[in-house]
Amino acid sequence: MDALSDTLRVVRMTGAIFINARFSAPWCYESPPAERAAPYLEPGAERVVIFHLITEGECVIERDGDPPLLLAAGDAVLFPQGHGHRMASAPGVMPPAPRRLADLLAIRPRTIVYGGGGAQTRVICGYFACDARFAQMLLTGLGPVLRVHLRGSNAGAWLETSVRYALAEARSPRPGGAGVLAKIAEVLFIEMLRLYISEQSGGRTGWLAGLGDRIVGSALNALHAKPAHPWTLEELARAAGTSRSVLAERFQQLVGAAPMQYLTQWRMTMAASLLAQGNAPLARIAEDVGYQTDTAFRREYGVPPAAWRRQQAERLPVA
Repeated sequence: MDALSDTLRVVRMTGAIFINARFSAPWCYESPPAERAAPYLEPGAERVVIFHLITEGECVIERDGDPPLLLAAGDAVLFPQGHGHRMASAPGVMPPAPRRLADLLAIRPRTIVYGGGGAQTRVICGYFACDARFAQMLLTGLGPVLRVHLRGSNAGAWLETSVRYALAEARSPRPGGAGVLAKIAEVLFIEMLRLYISEQSGGRTGWLAGLGDRIVGSALNALHAKPAHPWTLEELARAAGTSRSVLAERFQQLVGAAPMQYLTQWRMTMAASLLAQGNAPLARIAEDVGYQTDTAFRREYGVPPAAWRRQQAERLPVA
């Protein structure tokens, strides 16, 4: 299993589409910072990342202090750092009087039809929720806005068709519509990440940039394939087809940690996931993920594994 698939398997994530909008020029929609929207979108989530998909027409994205970003049909944008922003038919169009988020998001997905009757733009708004540690690993190195063109990928047409189908199912009386919509939102988010990884662009850093690098990506895939293996830098360099010095330098440059440090952190992430999701004995979990003592876990999470498991159990809602 590759590193991205393995990471998405281990880390608890949820996704949803919360707005299906049809705008007509002139129009402007203001999206609040993710930290303000999070309690209404995914109560209890440590981190929420908002994204938009343009399915018809075009628009601009505006953030205070940045030049407008033009988007066309097939473009998808993600806001890794949770910044508030405006989407509009043209630069400088002012948004209408804001609605209370609790009212706007009381029904999801909310259908919005708004504007002055001119050229049409259709926008799908969704989000991805995860724990803060995973978000830090996944999104480090990304700028305030990540844009990809879905229609340039093999999955683009299928995804747009699937989104339309899922939105229709969410409004139908058939059971399971919300579940279909949630899964499509997650697939859409993952495809955005895959497209970003495949785009080779100089100067990028972060975990996703590391996956797109031939040397570092090979090392990450090897570590994720065998996390409990007693890796050495020399063995990992052989798996990546390079020297120890080149691997160490490039891994640090892109991922922001030494290879063995990253391995330790990933083992702790796996352990935390297993502790939170089941009742497997602590010794079994330690053996499965490859750590020898509780010291590393305590260093990452502040408490021993047993105490952390109790804390997670106490956070679960009572039925």
